[in-house]
Amino acid sequence: MLDRHASNNQVGELPAINLLQADAVLTAAVQQWTNPAQQKALHYQGEWLAQPATRELAALADQHPPQHERYNRWGERVDLVHFHGAWHELMAGLRERELISLPYSSTGPGGWLTWAAGLYLHGQVDAASLCPSIMTTAAIPVLQQEPALFQTLRSGLYSTEYDASDQPMGAKRSLMVGMGMTEKQGGSDLRANTTRAQPHGPAGRGEWYSLEGHKWFFSAPTSDAHLVLAQTAEGPSCFFVPRWRDDGTRNAIRILRLKDKLGNRANASSEVEFVGAAGCLVGEPGRGIPTILQMATFSRLACVIGSTAILRQTLVQAIHHARRRRAFGKALVDQPLMRQVLADMALESEAASWLMVRLARAFEAADSSSEMVWTRVLMPAAKFWICKRAVEFAGEALEVWGGDGYIETGPMARWFREAPVNSVWEGSGNVICLDILRAMGREAEAVMAWLDVQRTLADGLPPLQAQIDDLRATLRGPAAALEPAARRIARQLIVIAQAGLMRELAPAEVAEAFVQSRFQGSGGWVIGDGAVYDFDLAG
Repeated sequence: MLDRHASNNQVGELPAINLLQADAVLTAAVQQWTNPAQQKALHYQGEWLAQPATRELAALADQHPPQHERYNRWGERVDLVHFHGAWHELMAGLRERELISLPYSSTGPGGWLTWAAGLYLHGQVDAASLCPSIMTTAAIPVLQQEPALFQTLRSGLYSTEYDASDQPMGAKRSLMVGMGMTEKQGGSDLRANTTRAQPHGPAGRGEWYSLEGHKWFFSAPTSDAHLVLAQTAEGPSCFFVPRWRDDGTRNAIRILRLKDKLGNRANASSEVEFVGAAGCLVGEPGRGIPTILQMATFSRLACVIGSTAILRQTLVQAIHHARRRRAFGKALVDQPLMRQVLADMALESEAASWLMVRLARAFEAADSSSEMVWTRVLMPAAKFWICKRAVEFAGEALEVWGGDGYIETGPMARWFREAPVNSVWEGSGNVICLDILRAMGREAEAVMAWLDVQRTLADGLPPLQAQIDDLRATLRGPAAALEPAARRIARQLIVIAQAGLMRELAPAEVAEAFVQSRFQGSGGWVIGDGAVYDFDLAG
């Protein structure tokens, strides 16, 4: 009897192939710049993440977003947030692999790259659980500025044992730290914040204050504490605000509602009010914005890592589909135009991966003056460009799947919804580009010296040399012309950096193809509209 429902042209799930071993760029990077113990840890993580059961955890956490319980059945205000069990398993996976504290708790070189590689691998399976983990990592250098406070938190921050319980910090095996900067009337304009802090007694750093006000975005509201901006007599200041007071009572932080987000749905983001919440002043009074923006600097790097992970995962899904799906008598991957699109996507992913690796290595040597351009200029430029590319890229990968890509039960819809978050988190495009201009103004000589190095790497590639000369001329032009050109400057910086890295680290034919496609025609903005490639994607 004819089976009218036979599935003879469906692609099935990704095979359970170790995510590290399947990634030639990451494998080469970790073999060169990490030690055997770090490589072993990444290998085990890549194996765990490749399993269908782990991927199912990510799907379940997305399908069952957190729920807010404002009052318990006796009418007491509790502000609990309940997560699906899959969320806790994913969070435990990050914690157990030391991916919360690794840049600070590791000894010797390779810690930053191992951390970046670990987040990149995890982000190819679940992006939502990266957010609270990254914020905790980013909070560590800020909290270290208050040694007495940090000493009470250190073991909980560095712990590799996941603890989801909601109780005072002293009773917990590990700690998470979130962030509360923006308010509904100000957004990125942090000086417009109206939340106020009054000292309990003596004023000054390390002292306790009472906070009154609100936050429009209060990320990971179940964190054990948050770094929060509030106005003092001296101006905007940074406060460490715990979820529980030392006396065992809940701190006066009221969760108004959880955000109903486009993507990143498994992670809880919220709106809150402070009604006399206790907070400890961190850093100098009135210097809260630069203090808390240290946290943003590290989390912006994590935005690059997360978006690079999305590039990689959506590329893998697109190639997986194209190899197994047939149309018009042959596999999609054998169709010349489809192969052109996929090859261009592979170039984009490889260039982003090398850039991510280079930035992680720069952060490890952040005190070195030679790395200053990478950490202060190239890093925010990468945050702008790679996060933008992830949105375009995810759309193209979804399109490879056709109608199946638009269905929520498949893998592509979640990645498409996830892609924009890194573009808006820690500063949207214009905010980032203005930050880049300010950084370039402070490091003008170093930027020009960096461009000299890039021009040397561009020897024999006239299109790349012309792009470098054009950027140099723009930067030497009228100051008033820089702000309208800020997005173009950011793009040029990153694509020049990627071309130099590809020339230095990738096979020659791959580097040449990247340069031809990114500095001619559409500049790679329309994926597949560039140089014609002859890469083998059918294996």
